[in-house]
Amino acid sequence: MTAALVAAGLGIIPGTAQAAGPVPVAAGVAEAIAEASTSEGFRSPADRTIRTALPASEGNAKTNGKTSGTTSGTTNAKTAVPQTAVAQTAQAAQAAETGPTAQAAVDAGANSALAVDVSGTSFTAHGIELTTLITSADFALGVVIDWGDGKTDTVTAQGNAELHHSHTYDKSGEYQVKVTVTDTANAVQAANGGAFLTPGSDFTPHTPTRLLDTRDGTGAPLAKVAGQGTARVKVAGNAAVPAGVTAVALNVTVTETAASGYVTAWPGAGYDRPGTSNLNYTANRSVPNLVIVPVGEDGYVELYNGGPQPVDLIADVTGYFTRASAGGYTSMTPARFVDTREGLGASRGRLPARTAFETRIGGLREVPQGITAVALNVTVTEPEGPGHLTAFSGAGPVPTSSNLNFVRGQTVANSVIVPVAADGTVKVFNGSWMPVHVVVDVVGYYSKDSKAAFLPFTPFRTLDTREEAYGWPGGRFRAREYITQGFTPEAATGVEAYVLNTTVTETGGTGYLSVAPSPYALPAEGGPAAPSGPRPGSSTLNWTAGDTVPNLVQASDGDHGVITFWNQGYQDADLVLDVFGVYQSK
Repeated sequence: MTAALVAAGLGIIPGTAQAAGPVPVAAGVAEAIAEASTSEGFRSPADRTIRTALPASEGNAKTNGKTSGTTSGTTNAKTAVPQTAVAQTAQAAQAAETGPTAQAAVDAGANSALAVDVSGTSFTAHGIELTTLITSADFALGVVIDWGDGKTDTVTAQGNAELHHSHTYDKSGEYQVKVTVTDTANAVQAANGGAFLTPGSDFTPHTPTRLLDTRDGTGAPLAKVAGQGTARVKVAGNAAVPAGVTAVALNVTVTETAASGYVTAWPGAGYDRPGTSNLNYTANRSVPNLVIVPVGEDGYVELYNGGPQPVDLIADVTGYFTRASAGGYTSMTPARFVDTREGLGASRGRLPARTAFETRIGGLREVPQGITAVALNVTVTEPEGPGHLTAFSGAGPVPTSSNLNFVRGQTVANSVIVPVAADGTVKVFNGSWMPVHVVVDVVGYYSKDSKAAFLPFTPFRTLDTREEAYGWPGGRFRAREYITQGFTPEAATGVEAYVLNTTVTETGGTGYLSVAPSPYALPAEGGPAAPSGPRPGSSTLNWTAGDTVPNLVQASDGDHGVITFWNQGYQDADLVLDVFGVYQSK
């Protein structure tokens, strides 16, 4: 079997795959979503309440409209917050409109203790849980919750009350939440609130730009990164990446390697380095991989060289995530759009040296027009010499950055997020002086109409077939077979896709990995294995004997919360899976 065996089942005899054992990981995912989504919130205590005296007629008008019952329970709100913009604004308005005399009348009224304590905590990428604690004499109250996005809820309460409400924002951003409580009988109103930041963030594509190259001193000293050493990459405020960026998409390449090792990316200052890896390398190989990683509060990302010997590191930015409303994500079952071996999506035959082909993505098959960026898996195979590939929108000159590197005869795949031109096209440039074959699979796209925002996790491992852990029964990733993993727990709503890092190691021969959502639910405990579903025709990563190969995957878990991983080779291998985050639409 040759390296030309790239997806599409070339030379493969269909067979019946047997699941190597379903691995449920939903508990770990549920914990990760809960931890990540509760990182944002606010509390504005009762002593920041803005009280206003109202004419009796105005007070009556405030309570007209639709009402609903109240709810009660306990609160988990955070306890330390700054004075909110809502409170500051209301305070200024009160001083201007009521004045000292009117305020004194409010304080001396029959409901002089009227106050409201407001706290909001997040529970999904776009969701807020609001707790309102009302202090009041025993009077009927009208309550209006202004969510800050043009939507309101109106309810009623009686005297002291604890109210709980939830709301889902359509897009990522910062919203001013305000709760107004009106006591009509005493013509008094109390207001309080705070600024809520959604935990999820949206994607903005970026022309591929080099932020780090230790070979020439770009973004770091001109020196290799020592074994067990770290390189810091300035992201926020660099190369037109704005301040306040929450996460970044980087194409990281390790080169000039003298031994085996790995690279880990993480936010740096204030965060512990995770025990996962983003890419693995061996001696004398250049290895790229796409990395989606949160940006530290200082605006930097750190890259750790886990090998014993110095290496050179390169990092190219291809996009970033912010809470400014930009592009959400929509996942797809991986679909092949280009294969130069067959003439699919481009001219048949190897892509000539130092040339590019253009191919349409937007407006074809399941991809709509008007997308801003596309998530691809790009594979080079049968290259006649060493070189690199660069994917770009086609606007302007070819970027100086690269998406993947290869040597003669090597088959290499890498995930790519690339801006899309206004006409829905992208270009792929062969930076080699020799021709190559190129394969492009589309796994998802970004657009202003897509709802799913990125919610990063503290990375964690869900599977390592070399270890009897993670719910794995033991044994290698067998040839021509598949492994299923159940990802989405019942509590996690609106999950569009997972950001995973797949690594294949201890390979016995040539092969490739396919990742696709399962059309079936996980079987009941002790029940027969679920059917495999159709064997995918796309590839995620390719390997030869003895390789250790990583690749990022933005994988949908379909209608049943299950992802299937296929060993499409004829020899056993080992598979390692790490989870880095989730795209969530609610």
